Amino acid sequence: MLYLLTIAKLIFPLLTLPYLTRVLTTDCYGVVSYVKSCMVYFQLFVDFGFLLSAVKDIVQAKDDKGEIGIIAGQTFLAKLLIVAASAIVLVVLLFALPILREYTLYTILYFIAVAVSALLAEFLFKGIEKMGFVTLVYVVMKGISTALTFVLVKDDGSIIWIPILEIIGNACAVLLTWGLIWKLKIRIKIVSFKRSFLMLKESAVYFISNFATTAFGALNTVLIGVFITSKTQIAYWSVCLQLISAIQQLYSPIINGIYPQMIREKRLSFIHKIMLIFMPIVIGGCIFSFFIAKPALKIIAGEEYVNAFVLFRLLIPILLFSFPGMLYGWTTLGVIGKEKLTTLSTVITAIVQVIGLLSLALFRCFTVENVAILRCFTELLMMIIRISLTYKNRNLFYDKLN
Repeated sequence: MLYLLTIAKLIFPLLTLPYLTRVLTTDCYGVVSYVKSCMVYFQLFVDFGFLLSAVKDIVQAKDDKGEIGIIAGQTFLAKLLIVAASAIVLVVLLFALPILREYTLYTILYFIAVAVSALLAEFLFKGIEKMGFVTLVYVVMKGISTALTFVLVKDDGSIIWIPILEIIGNACAVLLTWGLIWKLKIRIKIVSFKRSFLMLKESAVYFISNFATTAFGALNTVLIGVFITSKTQIAYWSVCLQLISAIQQLYSPIINGIYPQMIREKRLSFIHKIMLIFMPIVIGGCIFSFFIAKPALKIIAGEEYVNAFVLFRLLIPILLFSFPGMLYGWTTLGVIGKEKLTTLSTVITAIVQVIGLLSLALFRCFTVENVAILRCFTELLMMIIRISLTYKNRNLFYDKLN
């Protein structure tokens, strides 16, 4: 069910991509993508690592429904506190960022959709191992909102329906999941603000790791909107990055699939075997993507995005470096008790990415092409760091110990 949920989260945005790029002008699609990238950060803050920390607490509570209800209640309170703080940040951004200020209503409605999602109980159902219902609700609600997007969004003037449909979908999902919580006889209870603040403190370590990872993607788009005035360039970047991210998602089943075996066996030779099997496929896929970039963009996004093929080609090395980068992360370093090193590698490369972006702005060479090159470099850096750390700690693997 977790795999199905991951696939659903990948597929639904890709279904609307070819449609929106055709019915909206490139400038308008650039705005839509830019606001969505900003909301990625707000969503990250609202989630705040609770999908790991709160799940852990619920699992440890075992079948104590009273304690589970308290954990859920305190988590929801913590999320709502973050929503309140995020609303203040949003007001500042509306004044600071021209694109958000120009589309104030659209931005606020999208933020409301994020705020409503704070009440989704995905962490609770993960903890009690009942992800089937959450997945079904997500697929149905997202399917309906996607279908309505094709019906209601016809031109630049109707983009307001995009966040409205998000709000409606999230609200319906919240009502359905809370109904199931009640049916399961779990009573949501808030004990104190102090406990929620403690939960925020405990979850911060997970949030930092997630935030550093997200910095690679959304921050680029946010800063592109600040330093590049062309909405068309923003649209080109958003389409190309969404396609690259979609291809990267195909790596996850491989990485997640071998993780349990690595926990049991801790054999570095197994990782080397996976590299030998899949890297030729990855390299072949990168070469294939390079040559079909132009016709692929025409088919997927439309004639207006054909000129983005140069940018797409510049981003292809990300696909080459990210597979070994992911493989030598949690799946390799994580299984030998080096979780902090895995997180550290992400944080270091995120810092390099931020410094690089600010340097591009400082030296007045902030273009989407240069941002793409920087993004490839940081992905390469992460791969090198993680492989180096694995080699340094190779004696901790069972096949090296024996």
